Amino acid sequence: MDDSATQALPPLEPAQLEWLARMADAITVREVAQVIVRIARAETGCTAATVLWGFERDEPPESEPSPLPGSSDLALARAALASAESTFAANGDRLAIPLAHSRPAVLLLKLPPPQATQQLVDAASPLLKLAGRHLARALERAELQLAVAGLERSDLLQRALFAISDLAGSDCDMPDLLKGIHAIVDSLMYAKNFFIARLGSDRQVFRFLYFVDVVDTQQLGDISLAEREGTLTWYVMHDGKALRGDDDQLAAQVSGPLSFVGSDSYVWMGVPMLRDGVVEGAIVVQSYEPGIVYSADDQALLEFVGSHILTALERKRGQDELELSVQQRTLELADANRVLQLEIVERQRAERLQAALFHIAQLATVEFSQSEFYPRIHAEVSQLINAENFFIALLSEDGQTLEFPYYVDKHTTGRRSRPLGRGLSEYVLRHGTSLLRSHGQVEDLARHGEIDLQMTGAPSVCWLGVPLLVGDETIGLVAVQSYDAAVVYGIADQELLGFVASQIANTLHRRRAAENLQQAYDQLEHRVQERTQELRGEISERERIQKQLKHEVMHDALTGLPNRGYLRDRLTRVLGHLKREPGRRCALLYLDVDRFKIINDSLGHLAGDEVLQEVARRLQRCVRDPDLVARLSGDEFAILLEDVAIPSTAVKVAQRILAALSEPAQVAGKQLELSASVGIAVGDARYGQADEVLRDADIALYRAKQLGRKRFELFDETLQKSAVDVLTMESELRMALQLDQFEPYFQPIIRLATGEVVGHEALLRWNHPSRGVLGPADFVRIAEDSGSIEAIDWRMFELSCAQALKLGPSDAYLTINVSPLHFRRADFDARLLELLQQTGFPADRIVAELTEGSLLDDPERVRATLDRLRSVGVGAALDDFGTGYSSLSYLHKFPFRILKIDRSFVAELGEDTQNTSSTVVAAVLALARALGMDVVAEGIETRDQQRALAAMGCEFGQGYLLGRPAPLQHWLANP
Repeated sequence: MDDSATQALPPLEPAQLEWLARMADAITVREVAQVIVRIARAETGCTAATVLWGFERDEPPESEPSPLPGSSDLALARAALASAESTFAANGDRLAIPLAHSRPAVLLLKLPPPQATQQLVDAASPLLKLAGRHLARALERAELQLAVAGLERSDLLQRALFAISDLAGSDCDMPDLLKGIHAIVDSLMYAKNFFIARLGSDRQVFRFLYFVDVVDTQQLGDISLAEREGTLTWYVMHDGKALRGDDDQLAAQVSGPLSFVGSDSYVWMGVPMLRDGVVEGAIVVQSYEPGIVYSADDQALLEFVGSHILTALERKRGQDELELSVQQRTLELADANRVLQLEIVERQRAERLQAALFHIAQLATVEFSQSEFYPRIHAEVSQLINAENFFIALLSEDGQTLEFPYYVDKHTTGRRSRPLGRGLSEYVLRHGTSLLRSHGQVEDLARHGEIDLQMTGAPSVCWLGVPLLVGDETIGLVAVQSYDAAVVYGIADQELLGFVASQIANTLHRRRAAENLQQAYDQLEHRVQERTQELRGEISERERIQKQLKHEVMHDALTGLPNRGYLRDRLTRVLGHLKREPGRRCALLYLDVDRFKIINDSLGHLAGDEVLQEVARRLQRCVRDPDLVARLSGDEFAILLEDVAIPSTAVKVAQRILAALSEPAQVAGKQLELSASVGIAVGDARYGQADEVLRDADIALYRAKQLGRKRFELFDETLQKSAVDVLTMESELRMALQLDQFEPYFQPIIRLATGEVVGHEALLRWNHPSRGVLGPADFVRIAEDSGSIEAIDWRMFELSCAQALKLGPSDAYLTINVSPLHFRRADFDARLLELLQQTGFPADRIVAELTEGSLLDDPERVRATLDRLRSVGVGAALDDFGTGYSSLSYLHKFPFRILKIDRSFVAELGEDTQNTSSTVVAAVLALARALGMDVVAEGIETRDQQRALAAMGCEFGQGYLLGRPAPLQHWLANP
């Protein structure tokens, strides 16, 4: 990751920083993909997200989460990768975004319609680019691990092949030999079910030489090949080709109809055992368990095993035939001493031959250097035939040169290599067959143009060459020649030299494979070292980035100040010092900017950001090291004073802060006077955690804002108890709703002239289980802050309407107090009408009381709601009239039926009829009459107040004099 990529990122949220830190710690590709999926879901709002990678292989790509998407999604992902300039590919609600340029990886999203695709990609691109780099590194690391695993597999395979070759050349019995080979094969692949079948000499029957199966039992005796025609084993031996796969794959590989014998298997593999291109039998493995797959490497291993089994069988057969022959000859020699002596000589010769052949086979399996191996082979061959003139020739890798790693000849010395020509050696290499010729026959080959006599060297009496074959490839030859007429080679010598050649070829092939493997290992080791150096550089870069990320995580991007996390860590360390030194104190000043929302709403967020930056600068000028200024969130800041001798020190800092902030600030072309509210908590050894200090400072801040802002408050136990009481009250309010502890109290509204009851006002009461009956003043503010007030109101509306049906008279109306919160709901009127229908209370008898504050929030919405209610008969009353902000300017715009004069004006009536309250009440009555509204005077408590109101023409009133609020049962008992 480069610096430019990091600096291009916008300020990151804590959740995003947590994702990036988790991604930096992720090791596997799947772990990185899981973090990318979380980022995609959070940043784009997608309904589904999948990361795909590995498109360069033939098999389907890997994905997180699983299973893979459908073929159309994979086609969309490949389309996003096809163009080097494209940043995404889209198809309907699907979106594919490339994640890495160095590796094929794609983020596949499903978006909820409609979505602005380009904007979504631009918004998520910085994080996804950073995530893509992490994914590319994880993919590269996985490829390196896969290469190392492949090398380890090759090394294990080489050891197993050496072990198989050793077993084939050992003296152990055939059952033990086959059992040992089975164990080695089973260590390299799944071979719990393993058998070897050998064709008979007439090629019409076959026999199981070895049979192990966890389901089927071993089959004994000869089995007719015709009876098994069409089976998998029959096809392997009949066609001489290997088969592997499940039933469908096998059916596609055979040359005719396929029939099955025995228990069904999930996967099956069989290879023919070949000798000089002729099928001698078959080796089979199979699995009855799902999930097993046999590869081409497994097939090659079985073919290697087959060649060594045939070698061991032929060696065993030769030994058996030799022993039988010796026994027969021994019986015949019993009749004549001369015959017996001949047989003994023959037997001794056969024993020497057998020993020599065995030693040669052992030499092929023992790890000798070439300087030791070739002379030993020569020595063993010399014991069997005349090998005075002996050489081994090999083709160069480019096929243009004949190299002689071992050359012994009495007429030619020091030969190492020569270009290919048309000599006897080249004849053997061209035809891939043995050549036994006398000097005259060599001249015949020259006359027919097969060879060039000038390349044959010194004329030999007899020349014998045998090719070194590895499969169908001729890699060289081994040859002997005689310059003595008494030494002539025959067919037996040719066969013997052929056996020697097969051992040499196997050894050379194995050694070449080992050398190639070692070379590949050395190259891989070199690449690993280079990659290690690269990884060390990447680790250093990663550590640098982690430090930068840690700084970004612990600091505010706007002001550069430490954030809440940094402050908590610092405060935790300071509290630890206070525990060790109980006499010391610290102080935390918690503040927020007064009326900051108005600045944002009026001047815009850019101006708000300038204000916050200016506040940060002024706060830093108010403290000294090691004191800390931090921005917690929004317009909230905190100052940590690490060493405060007395609380007044913190108070002085708070006063200095208020003075610094009160200086005019030039923002967005306007001069602003800033202020702040400050809460102070003094920390000592009693505090155990940083959050406790933050909590107490926040409580003090809340108290400062309640008392008028632009001030500070010092935390004490009383504030804490008040905060705890609020929490307790919130919990009790929730319980009260569940237990139905709220009850409506009804206060009558009276016609002042006659005393007639014209209506009732439903008032909220809480039957508290321990504190008795509580009025709204005791809990409404807490209910509003906690969000419980709406649920309480609707329960009160329901109970009031249901119980008011029992009050008299039958035409009396009922007023219910409606909070401003309800008029913010577009469905308030519909919900109220539905409640009236459920309770059966007539709509024309219900009046909704609202305060003047409700009119200021959204006047047009409130007027539309009241109009809809009036159209079905529901009235509206303006409560506490005369105490609000805009009563006269809004009054004529709203469909009010009733005005209720606030009790503060009524309280001053009676004693002096010419006071200010009398003037206000008279004006309200005149205004109401002009607008056609009824007026209800609230808070009538004396006869003088009642007479004064009646004299001024006020028709209706309510108050303690006329009737105190009481539950339904009271009014039913006292009609």
